[in-house]
Amino acid sequence: MDRLWTPWRFDYIRGLDREAGDCVFCTILAQNADDENFVLHRGTHAYVILNLFPYTAGHLLIAANRHIPFLRDADTNELGELMELARRCEAALSCEYSPDGFNLGFNLGRAAGAGVEHHLHMHLVPRWVGDANFVSVVAETRVLPEELPRTYARLKAYFSP
Repeated sequence: MDRLWTPWRFDYIRGLDREAGDCVFCTILAQNADDENFVLHRGTHAYVILNLFPYTAGHLLIAANRHIPFLRDADTNELGELMELARRCEAALSCEYSPDGFNLGFNLGRAAGAGVEHHLHMHLVPRWVGDANFVSVVAETRVLPEELPRTYARLKAYFSP
């Protein structure tokens, strides 16, 4: 497997490990550093953030504000806001990136592939016909055509009041 070194991220990651019981989503929610954490929108029950380890450019996460692990733990208002934000993310990504499709989903529990298994969050990944998925499979490397600060700048306007 190839390794792409990003040493400038270590201080950020180390800081997250020490706060809010090691939950990255709770830590980010508690901080007042939306630009540094790439938080695009804060809602009443959920927030939108760029995935720090994206599958492709524009990979967004919609996280519940409450520290809950499963959909069954969310109330109707939380579920409604998660879906409304998913619709808003889809619209923003469609306008800014013109993808050919989307993958949306939850990984609930470690066995399902959840990287943060105790905090409910949804992935929204824009997809293009002919995108570089084969590189992840063949070379175990992700090809990202855009850095996170640029993605954040492009999408932030879609979530401003």
